[in-house]
Amino acid sequence: MTEPQAAFWISSGYDLLDRADDGHLVASIDFIRAYLSRPEMLPPEEACLAERRLHARLLEDPFWAVPGGEIDALADADARENYKIFLRFRDHLAASGSIEAAYISLFRAGAPAVPALFIDHLVAAILRDLLDGSPDAFRLRAAELFFRVQKATTQEGRILLADEETVEMLAAGGGFGSLGALVAQAGTALRSVDMDILTKENAAQYWGRSDRHDFVLDFGFTRPGQDAFARVVELWVERLTGAAVQVQPVQTIRDERWVWHIGLDATASGIMNTLYEGQSVEEERLRHILALFRLEFRDPSLMLPRIAGRPVYLGLAMDAQGRVRMKPQNLVINLPLNSGS
Repeated sequence: MTEPQAAFWISSGYDLLDRADDGHLVASIDFIRAYLSRPEMLPPEEACLAERRLHARLLEDPFWAVPGGEIDALADADARENYKIFLRFRDHLAASGSIEAAYISLFRAGAPAVPALFIDHLVAAILRDLLDGSPDAFRLRAAELFFRVQKATTQEGRILLADEETVEMLAAGGGFGSLGALVAQAGTALRSVDMDILTKENAAQYWGRSDRHDFVLDFGFTRPGQDAFARVVELWVERLTGAAVQVQPVQTIRDERWVWHIGLDATASGIMNTLYEGQSVEEERLRHILALFRLEFRDPSLMLPRIAGRPVYLGLAMDAQGRVRMKPQNLVINLPLNSGS
């Protein structure tokens, strides 16, 4: 544990958000304007006059209702597509009323198609708010699993998670980082970026390095990473569903009355579905499961009546390439909530 720090994940845009009376986050003019500064949206040197004018007009008023003809007038096809995506996302944020509502509704029928990058950005902003002022660097690092792809490997019996983008950057530099074996086992050439395992001794450094995503999380059973992840799941579920839950890591599922489970990624979903159906799973595939959790509702009346009071099992896994691509929306859309609650 360390003393709470004021800022982390600056790139989430959290400081640009407004707040509604109910405490939920609201997209501000500056939050929307920041998207116009992304490389995909900045007019290149060869951009036509219509593109430059459109960009300038939106910088002045990010919520400007752009006439369809303005987009059609852009000479570059990629620019036209980028602006359509941006405006679709912007309008969705405005119509939803809050960042949380905008995120949840993206997984409902009729939702606009937006890039995964934008969805991850919303997740980061929500978690940034949930963890604001937290003194626990392990929770902050565990929360990164919700919106950044991880590279998993085992090292001397430990499960280690490193940020995939940082690992790729490491492979593009020169020299060895302090966790060379991590990437070597994953089959990636090693280069120059140091990656430290997060410990109680170096946890105070997390805040200053949070946007570098260069801490490795020890995610083995009984290790701080799994417990921290469980606490973040509790915060996430309550913010987005209103249901208070208790989550604990478990080594195995030994439950003859196993009635509900949620895979937190595609690989875990497939494995858990197979096991739930009573089919065998080969040992090599089972080794892809990195962690299991038991989730219980503090108020069972919020659950579907037929399973009220029973635990929900969660699974997190890596794919065949060692990637962990968590789908935090599964904790919202697949939770056995009573629709009448």
